[in-house]
Amino acid sequence: MANIQSIKQRFGIIGSSHLLDRALGTAIRVSSTDLTVLVTGESGVGKENISKIIHSLSARKHNHFIAINCGAIPAGTINSELFGHEKGAFTGATNDRKGYFETANTGTIFLDEISEMPLDTQAFLLRVLESGEFIKVGSSKVNQTDVRVIAATNVDLEQRVRKGKFREDLFYRLSTVPINIPALKDRREDIYLLFRKFSNDIAERYRSEPVRLEEQAKLLFENYRWPGNIRELKNIAEQVAILSEKRLLSAEDLITIAPNMGKRNLPVVADLNGDTPEGFQEREILYKFLFEMKHDLNDLKNLVFELVRKNDLDMPDTSALRGLQAPSFPTPFTDPVNPSIYDNLSESQRNTTVKPIIIEEHGKDYDKTEVVEESLNLEVMEKELIRKALKKHNNRRKEAADDLGISERTLYRKIKEYELQ
Repeated sequence: MANIQSIKQRFGIIGSSHLLDRALGTAIRVSSTDLTVLVTGESGVGKENISKIIHSLSARKHNHFIAINCGAIPAGTINSELFGHEKGAFTGATNDRKGYFETANTGTIFLDEISEMPLDTQAFLLRVLESGEFIKVGSSKVNQTDVRVIAATNVDLEQRVRKGKFREDLFYRLSTVPINIPALKDRREDIYLLFRKFSNDIAERYRSEPVRLEEQAKLLFENYRWPGNIRELKNIAEQVAILSEKRLLSAEDLITIAPNMGKRNLPVVADLNGDTPEGFQEREILYKFLFEMKHDLNDLKNLVFELVRKNDLDMPDTSALRGLQAPSFPTPFTDPVNPSIYDNLSESQRNTTVKPIIIEEHGKDYDKTEVVEESLNLEVMEKELIRKALKKHNNRRKEAADDLGISERTLYRKIKEYELQ
């Protein structure tokens, strides 16, 4: 059995990630069998390369290998493409035609984007996988084929099964041996190696000096999310090689050529329940409300520190205040931001009686207060924030919706839902 390093050299695979090695090891072990394989991974990670490796190491390597993109074939013709048709089966069928499963008999078929296959075609494929039988479009004759199937997808098939868009029995039949190809962001140690490979290939093609990156530019490469994976990395390598006059690029040079490289990729709320854009906007209302609460808390902190300062209070125990962010101010005994001052006080100063906070009963600055427990219910918070926005803009819904960051239609629906007048 071939080892992983020799396979990398043979197929030009660059990388030392243990996740990549695990995927290659599984492909090597399964290649000697006829088991169906499901290759998963994001778009651009090289799933087709895995199918070629499996075919090249199998007993079928001297027979046909056909790669088919299921998403590129119209739903009305995919059955004919895969299984063939008889003359006169439909308008335009002037001759008999062999399908891919008949043509690739004793060989391998790679079905990319298997999630895009129509449900009726999935039923025909399931029969092929279970018994090797298929029927041409417009025929009643059962044909036999011996084809090894390798499927690939960049989406979660189990989620599509739950939504009724993919057959559960076909999913389990396809995933006899699952192989997951890691995304580029999960194998960051390979990113610069791949860039060097592409840069050298481009330099050799155009007889020029290969592009290299300074340390900050390397960090920029390694910390970028790479949503397009290897395909995107190759495109960036070609761009910098052609568009830049320099051969040693800084981070600034890189961002000038590829501005997306400088963007921060912060986490966002995932659309786990198939929410609409309006649903996402509604969540933004809650985030704004939470940010307002944070500002209120900071104001409360500043108020406490101001009371301490104005009343000339002693605060011997400052451990609870060390993590708070507030304006620093000196007092005779302690500084909450710099508690070390307290360590330098004399014993008499440390034992001084703590002065109370005095607020006049009829003071102009503060009214009598009552401590109430705040509701943390999200609907209540959302309702209150909408009420505040409407009051702020004198019930002008368009301006209130703009302030909340949602559409006027969504605001109208929320007003009816919460019975706000």
